[in-house]
Amino acid sequence: VQLQASGGGLVQAGGSLRLSCAAPRTITSVFNLFNMAWYRQVPGKQRELVARVTTDRKTNYVDSVRGRFTMSRDNARKRVYLQMNSLKPEDTAVYYCTAERAGNYYWGQGTQVTVSS
Repeated sequence: VQLQASGGGLVQAGGSLRLSCAAPRTITSVFNLFNMAWYRQVPGKQRELVARVTTDRKTNYVDSVRGRFTMSRDNARKRVYLQMNSLKPEDTAVYYCTAERAGNYYWGQGTQVTVSS
């Protein structure tokens, strides 16, 4: 079971990107029952939780991105999004989306985000 993340790329500091993540067919019928999240990882560092949206659409963010990033979910399209504005070089990482239900996590292949100074 893999989620498909897309939308990464190279952007200058201050720019914006929108990441998208599609749920695999195996969970689309129950997508609305999953809490969804975006993580990021830089080589040599631990994976970091960036943003999370619950089944009832409550969101929370790591302090470093609050006010700049917005996570949303579209249950009809079985997708989640991460709108990233005012990007900084320290946002450079591979971004992964996850689906979680009852303590079980599903991961996808990441998408690279590179922010140049």
